[in-house]
Amino acid sequence: MRYAHEVGKVRAAEQALMARLPEGTLMQRAAAGLAAVCAGLLPRVYGADVVLLVGGGDNGGDALYAGARLARRGARVTAVAAGSKIHEEGLAALRGAGGRLADDAGIEGADLVIDGLTGIGGTGGLREPYATFARRASEADGIVVACDVPSGVDASSGRVEGTAVRADVTVTFGTHKPGLLIDPGAAYCGVVELVDIGLDLPDPDVVAAWPMDVRPPEPGPESDKYRRGVVGILAGGDEFTGAAVLSVGGAVRGGAGMVRFASVPHAVEVVRHRWPEVVTAVIEPRDGLDGVGRVQAWVVGPGLGTGADGEALVEAALSTDLPALVDADGLTILARRRDLLRREAPTVLTPHAGELSRLLGVEREIIEARRLEHVRRAAAELSAIVLLKGSTTLVAEEDRPVRVNPTGTPRLATAGTGDVLSGLIGALLAGGMQALDAAAAGAYLHGLAARLASAGEPSDTPISAFDVVTGLPDAFRSLTG
Repeated sequence: MRYAHEVGKVRAAEQALMARLPEGTLMQRAAAGLAAVCAGLLPRVYGADVVLLVGGGDNGGDALYAGARLARRGARVTAVAAGSKIHEEGLAALRGAGGRLADDAGIEGADLVIDGLTGIGGTGGLREPYATFARRASEADGIVVACDVPSGVDASSGRVEGTAVRADVTVTFGTHKPGLLIDPGAAYCGVVELVDIGLDLPDPDVVAAWPMDVRPPEPGPESDKYRRGVVGILAGGDEFTGAAVLSVGGAVRGGAGMVRFASVPHAVEVVRHRWPEVVTAVIEPRDGLDGVGRVQAWVVGPGLGTGADGEALVEAALSTDLPALVDADGLTILARRRDLLRREAPTVLTPHAGELSRLLGVEREIIEARRLEHVRRAAAELSAIVLLKGSTTLVAEEDRPVRVNPTGTPRLATAGTGDVLSGLIGALLAGGMQALDAAAAGAYLHGLAARLASAGEPSDTPISAFDVVTGLPDAFRSLTG
């Protein structure tokens, strides 16, 4: 896992470590790591043109000391101060190594630009002249390296208000920061390199999986369809049969031992035609779930409708003692029936920002601007695992680190992909995964399947939701090598 800590925890860990070390040691550790990464990015250090964009804080000092190390190896290093303050000891080290301070420099033509304008404490939009320097750095021809976090990106949330540096590489110190993993900030970071500076940190606030961290259930020698997990899906209607087909497809290709699908006659007919391996049942919503058969997890909501029949099915699924996932129309129903969430069994909710807006009574734009804050709030208020879909999908459970999905792609912004995700997570729940792990693994595999499906020539080929279904076997296969 990649572990990320919010700014307050990082500051406290830094202060505790600095109290035990000789003055300046921590900055030298950071500068050494920064310089090493920069040197590795250049074809050769000797003779390279390096520009340092320097603010008045510690990140400016890190950049100056790193610049001094590069200057001692023969680079032509020029520092540009963005304000009246500058780290005097760092500047002295740079000058002692042969570097210089200038009012301006050839940012656009430099071989490498180090962004040391602001640090992890920066919030809100960049003011002048910082904004101009950030814009010029982003347009530079050479390699742009951000120091700890790209200037203009909120380190704790990933918010970007106005101009920010678009880095090719971000060298971060001690731990990742949430804003490096969460869009829009993550899109400004490029490749993130972590430099260990010896911080003693508490539990993380945010985590992001590596491929080896995603472990869906694997069938063993003794497996049968029941041991692998039976998922029940309540979806679709006379009008929205596509949602039923796609959610069932996500479950079939998501490793379920058996999928039981129940709905109105037309939806059942369409699903049976497309997925002959699925066990289907025609039910009358107000008669409950007796005709469906035994399942180990429920998926309810895609294409269900938001009227009385849909409400009856959501209530029936949530009245069981089984794990349940609620999506789409089911979430609209829960916005007026939050009492249905008072249950002991795990509940997974998979809203986009508009659906979460209805659940929390908060404007969609506010949720979009503060996604991390609101997914945590939703998990606490709704007593559920909440998967907030978007450019960066976030998965939250109260009192646990928020899971950030690293495999998302804009190609998933097409109708029906959320239905696929609901069936996939339902299959993982039925297979015995803990609800938080199932939601996070489902998001990872879903994003990976979309990336694999769109990886044609030209790259990033447009895809449909059904392409994601067909890409799931390759996504699973990639996890096992």
